[in-house]
Amino acid sequence: MHGDVFPQRVLREGFIFRDERVPLLSPQGIFKPAILPVYPLSFRTAPPSLRHAAPYADELGSDGLIRYRYRGTDPQHRDNIGLRLAMRDGVPLVYLYGMVPGEYFPVWPAFIVGDDPRNLTFSVAVDERSMIQGEPWVAREAASEDKRRYITMETQQRLHQRSFRERVLSAYLERCAICRLHHPELLEAAHILPDGHPDGRPVIANGLALCKLHHGAYDQNIIGIRPDYRIEVRRDVLNEHDGPMLRYGLQEIQGEVLHVPRPEDFRPNREFLDFRYELFRKAV
Repeated sequence: MHGDVFPQRVLREGFIFRDERVPLLSPQGIFKPAILPVYPLSFRTAPPSLRHAAPYADELGSDGLIRYRYRGTDPQHRDNIGLRLAMRDGVPLVYLYGMVPGEYFPVWPAFIVGDDPRNLTFSVAVDERSMIQGEPWVAREAASEDKRRYITMETQQRLHQRSFRERVLSAYLERCAICRLHHPELLEAAHILPDGHPDGRPVIANGLALCKLHHGAYDQNIIGIRPDYRIEVRRDVLNEHDGPMLRYGLQEIQGEVLHVPRPEDFRPNREFLDFRYELFRKAV
């Protein structure tokens, strides 16, 4: 009904179980609804604002597990005890990863697999959804430790990529920076500097909200964007004769200026654009 990113209001409404409404989250990071006598149901990471990272952002450890911070600094807080009990009994939980303010990406089943009171963190592993069929705390034993780490690392990478998309599209008011298309399902977050570049971090200034056509054209060096935000179309494409998509979608954007966010710090980094534009020039 909502895709894979859920509005906070939907998670707060929750679902009906045995004639009782059960929310999926609360203002606290670790949530145990009243209907559950012992274990929490979910734990969440606060979404970052567009300008600032989340104050207690979780991170991926060198062992391939997610580090989730305690609630507060008291290891014996009841919420921390709840996660510890879930770890002891191998109970699957829902991990709500904050994308942008008001939106969460649910990851499940997530298991607490380690506890580090000195650093006030739990270790979290993600498993395949098939593991929650039947008796999950028994079925989970079938998953090897290495496999679970692999799934967790893949999940963390997917979360970061999706978070980048949500933040870039939000900064561009869910419109293509070139053609102003306003259909989020047809928009993507394009990297200016690729992931492999030392400065190719998933930050808004290294991103462009582009429709699928213009994202593909940018990645294939059919179009280039100068540091002054002006768009260039490859000469051979300008000289082609084809249907209206070529004419209106590509040829007529020659010389147009990119539509960028109003806040200065959300706009494309001009040095990044310059580096990418030189690659376009060499390619053509």
